[in-house]
Amino acid sequence: MTSGSRTRFTIRPLTPDLWPALEEVFGAHGACNGCWCMYWRIGSVYTRRPRAQNRSDFRAIVRRGPPPGLLAFDGDIPVGWCQLTPRAVLPALEANPRYPRVDERPVWSVSCFYIRRGYRRRGISAQLLGAAVKAARRAGAPALEAYPATPGSPSYTGVTTTFARAGFKTVVDRNPRRPVMRRELQRSRVTRRKRASGR
Repeated sequence: MTSGSRTRFTIRPLTPDLWPALEEVFGAHGACNGCWCMYWRIGSVYTRRPRAQNRSDFRAIVRRGPPPGLLAFDGDIPVGWCQLTPRAVLPALEANPRYPRVDERPVWSVSCFYIRRGYRRRGISAQLLGAAVKAARRAGAPALEAYPATPGSPSYTGVTTTFARAGFKTVVDRNPRRPVMRRELQRSRVTRRKRASGR
């Protein structure tokens, strides 16, 4: 690899057969304080439950499908994760007043990242985000939302600058340090009609 070149990581949906890879990324502590990516599903309740219960509940979600996110690999080594789902399947997000719905469209959310120790600051989140945009578009999502923090603020939801570089725009700014950002994925019917008519 030449100086200044960037490692390309393989991105795969989290299917049941890849559960051991997610365990390897999250480690013995289960990612962020044992959350096992349950925070947006059950809220802060996750901190008052055994970590094993969070793990078991998330594994059941993976087994049930569809894949609730994406894993990044460096060769055979799993190195990163992002949760990617329709917003509607994350009850704690839907109920959070800091991140209100912009409209009633069935948008998807890329709601958290976790990068394995030793692999951070290597552009893995940006590559996961790029893959998330493509996956959400293939699934027919009209738009993809995110809830990142501004640079310098600790965040498992990503950083605003990463999303801005990927074409996301701020749509709600109730908390300037943690805006709601969105990238449109599907042209509106009006836009499609105008393009078809040549106007």
